[in-house]
Amino acid sequence: MPLAKALELAQEYDLDLVEVAANARPPVCKLMDYGKFKYESAMKAREARKNQAHTVIKEMKLRPKIDPHDYDTKKGHVVRFLKQGDKVKITIMFRGREQSRPELGYRLLQRLAEDVQDLGFVESNPKQDGRNMIMVLGPHKKKTEAMAEAREAQAARKAERSGVSPADAAEEPAEA
Repeated sequence: MPLAKALELAQEYDLDLVEVAANARPPVCKLMDYGKFKYESAMKAREARKNQAHTVIKEMKLRPKIDPHDYDTKKGHVVRFLKQGDKVKITIMFRGREQSRPELGYRLLQRLAEDVQDLGFVESNPKQDGRNMIMVLGPHKKKTEAMAEAREAQAARKAERSGVSPADAAEEPAEA
């Protein structure tokens, strides 16, 4: 269709003539409301950003001479972080004479890595950095998977509180 006729048609329907494929022979144009198109594409991009997972590195600090109960508490935090899909940076701080015994810190980090190996893996091995020894643990599952599991668990708890079985709760929105 000639350009003049296409522009006339666009004016008649109060739409815009938008070039879709400039390199095609002949060039391809489309009649559309360009403002509405821009708005919808911005909304799609915004929704995609909202669902995007941000990788966060959580940090846990320990000392070489840690009490068993304190170790269990710190390990519980590391487990929670890994279940949420976050990376965990574990730092062992050495003070005074402890600096002459880095193998204590290394053994503690190895023990922690073994305790949480079903949830995460050692991303960077323990290394001495001045007065600190650092190790990074990464989760086995991605942040998006962890977020999806958390949403499902939350829906199941909500359905349980309302007295509806989780399977029925999943079907209700589809019926509405």
